[in-house]
Amino acid sequence: MASPETVTDALTLLKSEGYTAEFRLADGHLRSDGDEARACPCDDVVVERLYRFEGPSDPGDEMVVFGLRDPSTGVRGVLASGFGPAADPDVMDHLAGMARRFA
Repeated sequence: MASPETVTDALTLLKSEGYTAEFRLADGHLRSDGDEARACPCDDVVVERLYRFEGPSDPGDEMVVFGLRDPSTGVRGVLASGFGPAADPDVMDHLAGMARRFA
């Protein structure tokens, strides 16, 4: 299959491949689907897919979509976030670290 052209296409593709959890970053950990008791340190997460999107005319439209796996539970999910000049620097530090581990 060709690479997805939009963030929505990437999220739909990943969901069809079993990435069903919706991750969010909090305090250096990934949390999923409101499960506050379980958190995966960002340094442990496995990056299985990575899609980057650039806005054609607006840097504010830059997005990155990750297909991630929590190695301790096997839970697979997605994390989508803006990046670039307007992004939260703390979030960007963690996203950049994850992107560097993508093989």
